[in-house]
Amino acid sequence: MAENPVRFGIIGCAEIARKVARAMDLAPNSILYAIASRSIEKAKNFAATNGLPENVKIYGSYDQVLDDPCVDAVYMPLPTSLHVHWAVLAACKKKHLLLEKPTALNVAELDQILEACESNGVQFMDGSMWLHHPRTAKMKDLLSNYSGQLNFIHSQSTSSATPEFLESNIRVKPDLDALGALGDSAWYCIGAILWAKDYQLPTTVTALPDVTRNLAGVILSCTASLHWDQPDTTVATIHCSFLSHSSMDLAICASKGSLHVKDFIIPYQEHSASFDFTLDSKFLDLHIGWSVKPEEVCVTSQLPQEALMVQELARQVEGIRKSQFRPDSKWPGISRKTQLVMDAVKKSIDLGCKPINL
Repeated sequence: MAENPVRFGIIGCAEIARKVARAMDLAPNSILYAIASRSIEKAKNFAATNGLPENVKIYGSYDQVLDDPCVDAVYMPLPTSLHVHWAVLAACKKKHLLLEKPTALNVAELDQILEACESNGVQFMDGSMWLHHPRTAKMKDLLSNYSGQLNFIHSQSTSSATPEFLESNIRVKPDLDALGALGDSAWYCIGAILWAKDYQLPTTVTALPDVTRNLAGVILSCTASLHWDQPDTTVATIHCSFLSHSSMDLAICASKGSLHVKDFIIPYQEHSASFDFTLDSKFLDLHIGWSVKPEEVCVTSQLPQEALMVQELARQVEGIRKSQFRPDSKWPGISRKTQLVMDAVKKSIDLGCKPINL
């Protein structure tokens, strides 16, 4: 444990907060200092259910965490419709911000959050845990150094929601998380494709006419294509759904090789993750087989990816606290580009699947 760990507050006792609270305990440079819910009873119940230490402060309002001078950073797993209000307020209170995805309902709202963070000198990061896994860095190394030009990318994130989820979960409520599966699942798919393209924005984004909405108009399933003209032509597709069997696929085809990972968002195992990588593969004579099989590349991790995410944010906060460097613009830049493409997918859907130029 670091001598002066970064003290985190959690605003909102959502289910995902259980995972991140554990991550704050596992990361060597952070501690969970405070939690808050809309009622003290809910906050106390969260603390008891998750076995939090007795010294964790328990608050019955979000403002109390933001007003606590001992809190350095806050994790915010609130409904997306509440992000802009509470995230801006947190930044204005000089709290560094770990914001659950999707970061906002649209890029205009996200810009308000990012401007508040920048003007108050606080670090912003969204909750895309997979980016912090060492497997991700290994995949990038192989893609950058061996695969050649990227030709086609496909990413999907699907889950088979229960009737109870489809009836009452906040992610299907237009007043809470109006983006539905687009915000909850496609955030990862879009982010993975942008990551593969070194965060070069696509030229055109087009939704496909397979959109499924609930009676309230919230997206339950959708597909979209992304197209790059320059400097190299690349086509990508995303698919997200609350109506299909669980999948978290990322497939990348390039001029010299291909990569496939089936669990890119949440690894099958906490401390070991793998992916298939194929280089210079050809068909055998008579096309009765392949010249090489995919190589399974395994990457171990001492800490789970969510703890590595917390550790990275805490490292940034510590550096800012010691006046060693300013907030890293990398993380808000990634979030903003992901939000821009997500906005384009939604606009294309709303316009009857017309192409949207970026």
